[in-house]
Amino acid sequence: MSVPTVLVHRDTEVLAQAVAARLITRLVDTQAARGSAHLVLTGGTIGIATLAALAGTAAHDAIDWHALDIWWGDERFLPTGHPERNETGAREALLDRVDVDPSRIHPMPSTDAGLTAEEAAEAYAAELAKAARPEDHGPVPSFDVLLLGMGPDGHVASLFPGQPGVYEEERPVVAVHGSPKPPPTRISLTFPALRAAREVWIVAAGEEKAQAVHLALSGAGPFQVPAAGARGRQGTLFLLDRAAAAKIPPSLGRIASP
Repeated sequence: MSVPTVLVHRDTEVLAQAVAARLITRLVDTQAARGSAHLVLTGGTIGIATLAALAGTAAHDAIDWHALDIWWGDERFLPTGHPERNETGAREALLDRVDVDPSRIHPMPSTDAGLTAEEAAEAYAAELAKAARPEDHGPVPSFDVLLLGMGPDGHVASLFPGQPGVYEEERPVVAVHGSPKPPPTRISLTFPALRAAREVWIVAAGEEKAQAVHLALSGAGPFQVPAAGARGRQGTLFLLDRAAAAKIPPSLGRIASP
């Protein structure tokens, strides 16, 4: 797994804008090299703010939206259109505002699909497997950028400390029950799927994340601090605002926004 690079931005607004700009560059470069790209979205305040910042800049037109597959790292198992679903937030902030190919948007199943959470996880795993190519050497595509938020407890996607999902080493997608953060039932990618990504970007803002950031970058175990186990094959970025970076050694982070 790659060694993380830490970039610190002045505040939450600058962080969202910087991540959006970096994402445009990365996707454009990837599409120029390979013709298409795979992007995994996250929810949460900073995740949705990043998507809104992306939609708000004219530079997003540089992305070939018809050559971009969009996935999610986790989802709340709720009805389609529910305001707490990550898909709903992503559509409102970005996807409904760009010329994306609907067939290349891959939301996790909702409760109105008539599936149990376990069946929904299996269905999403099957969709990922269908998109995987021989060169991916696994049951999921080699995501070009996988965005993750991080909770104050160090969770990423819906992999919570000490819960069964963090120990899963075979299945790429699991159902999550009894989530300590509501709603209790969710669907999540697992570490094997996260680590299939070429690049993992962990985006965190706010002083309540500072201790978890410190632990994730200080050798903590992934079972206790899941963010410590989310690493890309080619690169891992911790993209932080100053408040979230407050407890890491100054030598570890590079100031990106004065």
